[in-house]
Amino acid sequence: MIFKAVLFDLGGTLIKTAPPPEIIRRILTKYGVERSIKDIALAHEGAERSMSTEDYRLAYYDFWIKWNRRILEALEIHENTDLLARVLVDEWWDNAGLEPYDDAEEALLGLRGLGLKIGIVTNAFIKDIGEILARVSLPRVFDILVGIDSVGRAKPDPEVFRYAIKLLRIQPNEAVFIGDSLERDYFGALNAGLRAILIDRENSVRGDIVKISNLREIPKILDLQK
Repeated sequence: MIFKAVLFDLGGTLIKTAPPPEIIRRILTKYGVERSIKDIALAHEGAERSMSTEDYRLAYYDFWIKWNRRILEALEIHENTDLLARVLVDEWWDNAGLEPYDDAEEALLGLRGLGLKIGIVTNAFIKDIGEILARVSLPRVFDILVGIDSVGRAKPDPEVFRYAIKLLRIQPNEAVFIGDSLERDYFGALNAGLRAILIDRENSVRGDIVKISNLREIPKILDLQK
């Protein structure tokens, strides 16, 4: 099979970032609010489940403030909620501990050297993607950046992947998607007609799936030749 593009998830795939509950804990602690990681994780999961398709069409601040209010409500935080909902947006990336994985640069440059198109498709807004890329050292080799506000939907919705394919003017089976989430990335891409590879750095996922533990393995697993 001839591949024309490799698409990547961002956090957990190309970029290391602190888990969302830990980022929330750091920011809340700064403002004098203490909650356990377990409680924050449950609140974060609940917010994610509660967001509707219509919510993903909201403007950047409207979306994240609505998301954060649901987290604060689940944590039974009832004071300074306007302030906390906003600072969770404004100070998020300052507390995320962003850095690229040590295999990311080599993998991206290698794929570009093979003449492949490269893109990012992630469950963040374009503004978030810009914030991340401005804070880390990665080669600027991306042909497309696709976020929540690009389509008004989030992975694993197949329309997100199809939108990326349309931008690249290729067929779904000419692209491979690489991400760290089995549901959002791997099966989301497969359901949209792309080939999928799971990046499983800890070798913790079992099952009949195509996976790698290091991004340097991409050319070999795709049988790419110069």
